[in-house]
Amino acid sequence: MQTIRILAASLCALLCLGGPTTTVVAETEFSIPGPEGPLSGTLLRPADAPDAPVILIIPGSGPTDRNGNSPLGVAASSYALLAEGLADLGIASLRTDKRGLGGSAGAIGDPNAVTIADYAADTKAWVAAVQAETKAGCVWLAGHSEGALIALVAAQAPQNICGLLLLAGPGRPLGQILREQLAAGLGDPKVVAQANAAILALERGQRVDSNTLDSTLSPLFDPSLQGFLISLFSYDPADLIAALDLPLLILQGQEDLQIGESDARRLQHANSLAELTLLETVNHMLKSVTPGDRQENLQSYGDPHRPISDQVVRTIHSFVSKHEDD
Repeated sequence: MQTIRILAASLCALLCLGGPTTTVVAETEFSIPGPEGPLSGTLLRPADAPDAPVILIIPGSGPTDRNGNSPLGVAASSYALLAEGLADLGIASLRTDKRGLGGSAGAIGDPNAVTIADYAADTKAWVAAVQAETKAGCVWLAGHSEGALIALVAAQAPQNICGLLLLAGPGRPLGQILREQLAAGLGDPKVVAQANAAILALERGQRVDSNTLDSTLSPLFDPSLQGFLISLFSYDPADLIAALDLPLLILQGQEDLQIGESDARRLQHANSLAELTLLETVNHMLKSVTPGDRQENLQSYGDPHRPISDQVVRTIHSFVSKHEDD
């Protein structure tokens, strides 16, 4: 593990929390060994708080990068804004690119040849490395969306993990959630039936012939993705959280178009230690939107200038600070 270079030392962006700040932050390119090449990320630390708590931000599904952006139409920069907001309140963070993607492109030849267990192993490696770099007693895991599932899997062996911050995380097996999303989005009952049959096969660990599926489904069930989907569908987040004896924050926005309040409540019900916070105007991108305004909600996915929700940042800060003082 090695720090490569200092990228910036500046005032935290005013967009973080919408007001002036005097916090000086140091942003550092950070890398660790991966399976075939380096894994890369960005470490953001309040320069005047050497003993700051450290949060590892685990990205969501697909080709989502360290900043929370994806070539599939997401340019909200949610993770970068979250990191800046946390630094402004005295919390350090590390946000990373997945193996095979972005700055971690050389870590594996085929970015689709991965499993949730692989991502969890990378998470554990990041924890050990950033703990050594910062001298923190432990590291918090903040998993967003699919990243929350990865955090839950990594925490099954909780060495050096302070606790989990589950941000818009699924509370049910992902196959169930995908069924709901496709039923709502596809419209054609015959295509929905094909999708449900494919999901059922993958849940059973069986691959499907994507050539027999409607063309709208072929990209989703491409043969190169099926190994990952089999892995993804094999986990029940409620079972995973039930096994944990760590500080647990479940943070769910009530304007989330992808993950619902019922998922958050299922997670909370599975572990009495878990603290659930529902945020009324927050969407899946962790940004505040007008309740019920679907167009504004969707537009926020492509707007890096819309600030991260102040409620999100302060809820995380309050929870981490409370447990750091215990």
